[in-house]
Amino acid sequence: MMELLEIFTSAGIWGAVLRIATPLIFGTLGALICERAGVLNLGIEGIMTFGAMIGWLTVFNGGDLWVGLLAAAAFGAVFGLLHAGMTVTLGLSQHVTGLGITLFASSLSYFIFRLAVPLASSPPTIEPFQPLVIPYLSALPFFGDALFNQTAPTYLAILLAVILAYVLFRTPLGLAVRMTGENPHGAEAQGVNPIAVRIGAVMVGSALMAVGGAFLTLSAFNSFFPTMVQGRGWVCIALVVFASWRPGRALLGALLFALFDAYQLRLQAVLGKAVPYQLFLMVPYVLSIIALIVTARRARVPQALMQPYRRGER
Repeated sequence: MMELLEIFTSAGIWGAVLRIATPLIFGTLGALICERAGVLNLGIEGIMTFGAMIGWLTVFNGGDLWVGLLAAAAFGAVFGLLHAGMTVTLGLSQHVTGLGITLFASSLSYFIFRLAVPLASSPPTIEPFQPLVIPYLSALPFFGDALFNQTAPTYLAILLAVILAYVLFRTPLGLAVRMTGENPHGAEAQGVNPIAVRIGAVMVGSALMAVGGAFLTLSAFNSFFPTMVQGRGWVCIALVVFASWRPGRALLGALLFALFDAYQLRLQAVLGKAVPYQLFLMVPYVLSIIALIVTARRARVPQALMQPYRRGER
């Protein structure tokens, strides 16, 4: 029993929490922006997969790591434009369109990857982001390894959560996004163009989703394989509900899920073959479902979420 508790006293697990949480933070913030504007984006799993592939492929062909992240963001925005075009402009089902984009983007990722990289005995690799050494802070006992030994995208993800919270609740732009997600007709009466706001929000949100996928290939790992996202997109959708559509809570939710995940990995090492490993893999998802059930009953859903907007109609 003591060994199970001692895991939490290790700096390594807290460093792993930040690394595991990073793609979830990007993806959850992206989904949150879309839903705050009234659009459910179930294309997140495919967009993250494509972002992982195109970011890696950009660097593999000689591009800079930051250029790889930007390329992922750009293609994510394109998928966002496609999703917005069908759901916002044409008013098609957001569920069906999102699932279609997930299937399309995932399949296209594998197709392009195989065109660019022939079959090989082992996946080709790149040189990923390296941990940043922060003077004085990285040398601190325990906290240095736990908090200040991360790559640049991890710090960027945390900073974006703070920026998004400020923009959503302290700026006219954030007010326009929230009004569009609550009452688009009321927003239009105040001079806001709900269609433009929704299209822009979906494009920005999808760009962040793709960056979350690119983190996996450019920082967490150094190669690409088609199944590497492993359901993180669906976890992000659940985390938005857990967070009650607030960026600060989204950050905490991503860290909480990452803690569950990092803990189960260390449980496998401690308990070994005494317990089937499949039970360990279930732990973060079961605990997340429990947390979601507890918080979702009090969550306030944007009133116009998934409701198509047509100018002049009530």
